[in-house]
Amino acid sequence: MYTLARQLLFKLSPETSHELTIDLVGAGGRLGLNGLLCKAPASLPVKLMGLEFANPVGLAAGLDKNGDAIDGFAQLGFGFVEIGTVTPRPQPGNPKPRLFRLPEAEAIINRMGFNNLGVDHLLARVQAAKYQGVLGINIGKNFDTPVERAVDDYLLCLDKVYAHASYVTVNVSSPNTPGLRSLQFGDSLKQLLEALRLRQEDLTREHGKRVPLAIKIAPDMSDEETVEVARALVEAGMDAVIATNTTLGREGVQGLEFGDEAGGLSGAPVRDKSTHIVEVLAAELAGRLPIIAVGGITEGKHAGEKIAAGASLVQIYSGFIYRGPALIREAVDAIAGLPRKG
Repeated sequence: MYTLARQLLFKLSPETSHELTIDLVGAGGRLGLNGLLCKAPASLPVKLMGLEFANPVGLAAGLDKNGDAIDGFAQLGFGFVEIGTVTPRPQPGNPKPRLFRLPEAEAIINRMGFNNLGVDHLLARVQAAKYQGVLGINIGKNFDTPVERAVDDYLLCLDKVYAHASYVTVNVSSPNTPGLRSLQFGDSLKQLLEALRLRQEDLTREHGKRVPLAIKIAPDMSDEETVEVARALVEAGMDAVIATNTTLGREGVQGLEFGDEAGGLSGAPVRDKSTHIVEVLAAELAGRLPIIAVGGITEGKHAGEKIAAGASLVQIYSGFIYRGPALIREAVDAIAGLPRKG
């Protein structure tokens, strides 16, 4: 069924089909139909960060930016759902066209630019959802907020989403907001993490619960830079790291139509690069901080490779676009078949 749906959707422009997909998944969720259209994955609960995940395969941020289809995606079998990236104020994002399919490479290039309807709209959608599972909310800064004031945007979003999120992801790795990736390094990263940790402590006292903080990083760092980031996250008391966002590299898509478009590349071409970052993180962290792996999972076995590399959970986005809900079941089955750690 999904193969037929994809053929129809791929006749439309990428952004139009994206919007239509959100509408359809959302409508199916409201009607309770999505669970009837696909076979549920095997039960494989995972306990992490004080949370219980129905299974280790989640929806990555970026697909449902505004939280418009939370129930719909949950009914497709995801063990957890992450929405966003959301910013304090609504913003249109970059000029169109800004989303490109590269089907020969099972890849997508996007330069969306955090287009979203703002944190207040997202919270209204979260409150309207019936989903009771693990919900991550991914936060970012507005494009016109100077990088030196970025912490203000992150803290504002954190304040607003804290009571409604199972965990909060801090996106400092999108390549489509000018200057954002500079927040991954040195004093800028340390200052941001310290501010987040202090605000987390305040909000824990205010709300009577501790909501974990995850930091999402890029795949384009050297091993040395990755180790430095890992150490900073541990020192700051963060709860998880998500590896990785999209890449600025173009390995695997050279010569393809749209292969030289500006933006972040996701899908199969980023798989090995993302998995390598997971391996470097795992070696440095040695279990002190859990890793959520995302990037290039287009078959179930790729999810198994991420877990074998040191991740505790995985997320999918581009692979879901190309494969549909069947990929969720494949990934859960592949992870279930791995030898138990320890």
